Amino acid sequence: MVNLLALRNLRQIQSKRAFWGWLNMITNKVDDSRIKEVGPDRAAAEWLLRCGAGVRWKDRDSILTDYNSLPPGGYRSLFIEEIDATGSCIMSVGFPHLRGLKHLKKLILHKCNYLDNDALPLLAAVKDSLEELQLSSCEVRNKEGCVQFLHSALPHCDIDFPYASVSEIKKD
Repeated sequence: MVNLLALRNLRQIQSKRAFWGWLNMITNKVDDSRIKEVGPDRAAAEWLLRCGAGVRWKDRDSILTDYNSLPPGGYRSLFIEEIDATGSCIMSVGFPHLRGLKHLKKLILHKCNYLDNDALPLLAAVKDSLEELQLSSCEVRNKEGCVQFLHSALPHCDIDFPYASVSEIKKD
């Protein structure tokens, strides 16, 4: 009897996980028409805030975390300079939002439980501007491969990858 109850509870948990996974997938979906309408920075900010991340605009001091606090206009005059995705539900399927971000200097990916290795190649979209990357407590695997890939894809970026040894992080 106990095993049947445990099996029933397990199925309920799996069903809930599938629902949240589906919902997160929808939240991360790229809308190209929205990007054309409001520009890449505003569209990326909307995506990030919907997923629970924060953004800091260029020449601003504070990080914006409330979707409802997005400015109602001036879409094309605001540029994302920093993203703090700590604890957010961003997924690799949403990373094409990063295309077109010309001013992004700092990206924090900490405890992003839905983030996997598929997102890493998509970081190349910001290779010309990204100066700092923190990648920690995410579902990324193969630390040696990640470090090697990130250094080749982001040659001008200081990468903080706490799981890697110091010798792996230092550039030659």
